[in-house]
Amino acid sequence: MKIPFEKEHYRSLTDDTQKTDSQTLFLKTSQNNRYYAMLEEKPPVITPEELIAFWNLDQLKVVGVTGTNGKTTVTAAIYSFLIDLGEKPALQGTRGLFVQERRIEEKSMTTPSVMETLYNMKRALDLGCNYFIMEVSSHAIDQNRIEGIKFALKVHTNVTSDHLDYHGSVEEYRRVKSLFFADESPKLLNKDDIKHITYNPIGAQSYGVDQPATFKVQAFSLLHGITAGVKHLKEEATFHSPMVGLFNLFNLMAAIGSVVILTNKKLEEVCEVVENFAGVAGRMEVVSREPLVIVDFAHTDDGMYQVLNSIKDKDIAVVFGAGGNRDKSKRPRMGAVAGRFAKKIYVTSDNPRDEVPEMILEDILKGLEGKDHVVATPDRRLAIKMALDELKDGEILLILGKGDEDYQEIRGVKHHFDDREVVREFLGHSA
Repeated sequence: MKIPFEKEHYRSLTDDTQKTDSQTLFLKTSQNNRYYAMLEEKPPVITPEELIAFWNLDQLKVVGVTGTNGKTTVTAAIYSFLIDLGEKPALQGTRGLFVQERRIEEKSMTTPSVMETLYNMKRALDLGCNYFIMEVSSHAIDQNRIEGIKFALKVHTNVTSDHLDYHGSVEEYRRVKSLFFADESPKLLNKDDIKHITYNPIGAQSYGVDQPATFKVQAFSLLHGITAGVKHLKEEATFHSPMVGLFNLFNLMAAIGSVVILTNKKLEEVCEVVENFAGVAGRMEVVSREPLVIVDFAHTDDGMYQVLNSIKDKDIAVVFGAGGNRDKSKRPRMGAVAGRFAKKIYVTSDNPRDEVPEMILEDILKGLEGKDHVVATPDRRLAIKMALDELKDGEILLILGKGDEDYQEIRGVKHHFDDREVVREFLGHSA
């Protein structure tokens, strides 16, 4: 990456050792340090801490959200609540960069490079923002892609099992996630999931549904959206949300608690704006109501469990697959979760990448041995059509794994494919 940059005689800034020249200052980070060390002629450098000071980025209150599931929804909810409360936030994550209700950049990595994040923070500050909300992935924590950033609040959603292809074991994955909460930064932790991480208790607050917590759900209903009564210290309030599912109750609690901590506003004032947030595209997104078809991003066994368990009182049909070149151990577990909750199961391709799709399906089917009404086809379009054709009155169809992705990646090529478009086409609905 190379961007315009004015400092002394320099005119640009880069974090790429191949793009340095006499007018380009080099941002030396934990990620590129080994490449810098290999250079025969070492260019002048600036560190992330020095860049933060030069750009006055400490004026922004930075919020980092990490967890196996919920990062995108929680960050989007915090962003939405802050806007409704008159603040000026920016949001960076898998859906791109948003500044005060405007999309500045399209989708990107969950947590981009240090340089890209700092540049996004500068753009947010230049556009008048006072908050910068960001998703923080386990890869970013491990690779220190958040180097030098001081967080006004760090938020924990949950830590189950994911990215084992990278981390090697659940224990290592949890250790890396825990590193994010090892300092004395203010932090908000999911009390119902807290056994899965270690953390520095200084600056820690919590939210919970079952367990006692700083922000505690006293009672709730999931009948028509989500309605819940919340207690924070001596304050009590109620909120309603059009969102679906128990896991979204946790996501909303994380966001409510975060905004109360950040703004010092009354709990009731924050709860009043919750109803305005309808959720994130591709996250429990209702594509059709007659019949009821929902698309969700869930792509791990825990993510599937959260989604399917949240509507377990319904007759469920589910279409799902698993990504290629990713953790294979989760595939049979994903199958087992589907078998536990769904009456009709359609196993298909997700993003097979460089793997043979049929082999991925075989891994999933190991967790579905002995189950009735299981169909397997690598053709995702065909799987969706079969599921819709066989859907009966009163049943609900969930199409999981891709959410708002509009492509399928097959052998290095991204082919246009959007679950929502396919459903609407088959049902004759307009977008």
